[in-house]
Amino acid sequence: MSFLDLIWGPFVEFGFLRRALVGCLALSLAAPPLGVFLMLRRMSLTADVLAHGILPGIAAGFLVAGLSVTAMSIGGLVAGLVVALGAGVISRATGGREDAALAALYLVALALGVTLISTRAGSVELSHLLFGSVLGVDDPALFMMAGVASLTLVALAFAWRPLVLECFDPSFAAAAGMRGGLWHLLFLGLVVLNVLAAFQALGTLMAVGLMMLPAVAARHWSRDVGGMAYASAGIAIFSSLTGLLLSYHLDLPSGPAIVLVAGAAWVVSLVAGPVDGLLARWLKRPHLAG
Repeated sequence: MSFLDLIWGPFVEFGFLRRALVGCLALSLAAPPLGVFLMLRRMSLTADVLAHGILPGIAAGFLVAGLSVTAMSIGGLVAGLVVALGAGVISRATGGREDAALAALYLVALALGVTLISTRAGSVELSHLLFGSVLGVDDPALFMMAGVASLTLVALAFAWRPLVLECFDPSFAAAAGMRGGLWHLLFLGLVVLNVLAAFQALGTLMAVGLMMLPAVAARHWSRDVGGMAYASAGIAIFSSLTGLLLSYHLDLPSGPAIVLVAGAAWVVSLVAGPVDGLLARWLKRPHLAG
C-alpha cells in the first residue's frame, strides 16, 4: 500500500470519514482564530468555561428529544448565551470581576447539566454527550458546523479591527468610540456558537481542544495577529487530518486523537517555534566565554 493510499484511501472508501473530515475542517477554519483572540485577551480558560456552560441546555434538549442535533443545539445555545452574557451583566451591575461571575455560573451550569443527564442517559448517551462522536457526524451536524464556520468568518471580517484594538489598546478603542462592550458580547457569542458546533464532534469535555491548542501553538510561529490566525488554522487542519487517520489506522477514539495531535503540535511549537520557542531563546542567549 502506497503512502497516498494510507492518507486518502480511508476518506475515499468511507463516507462517514469524509463527513468527519469536512466537519473538522470547518471547525479548524473558524474556531482557532477565536482562540487566538481569547489568548491575547487573557481569556484562554473562558472557552472551557463556556464548553461546560452549554451542558445543561444540551441535557435539556436530550431529555426532550433524545440525541437530536436541533434540540441539543438550541438548548446548548441558550445555556451558553445565558452563561456568557449573564457574567457580563452581573459584573457590570455589581462592579465585580467578570471571570468570577463566569466561574460561578459555570459551576452551577455544570452541576445542573450532570444532574439532568444522570436522570435518563445511559452509558452510550453519556459518552456521546461528554466525548462526542466525530465518526458519527450526520448531515444536520455537518450543516451546523459549516454554517457556524461561515458565520464566524464573516463576523470576524467585520469585527477584526475592533477586536485587535481591544486586545492591544483598549483605551484608544474606547476613546475612538469602538463600543468595546458590544464587540465583546459579539465575540463571546461567536465563541459559544463554535463550542456548540465542536460539541457535535468532540463532546463537551474536548470541544475547546481544537480552538485553544492550535491558537497557543500559533503564537510561536508569528508575532502579528493575522499570522497567528493563519498558523492556528493550519495547525488545526493538520491536527484534524492526522487525528482522523490515526484513529482509523490505530483504532483510537477520534476526538481524543485529534486533540492529542493538536497537543503534540503545541509541544513542537513550544520547543522549535521561531517566536519565543525554547530552542530560539536558547540560541539567542549570550554565551560567556570561559
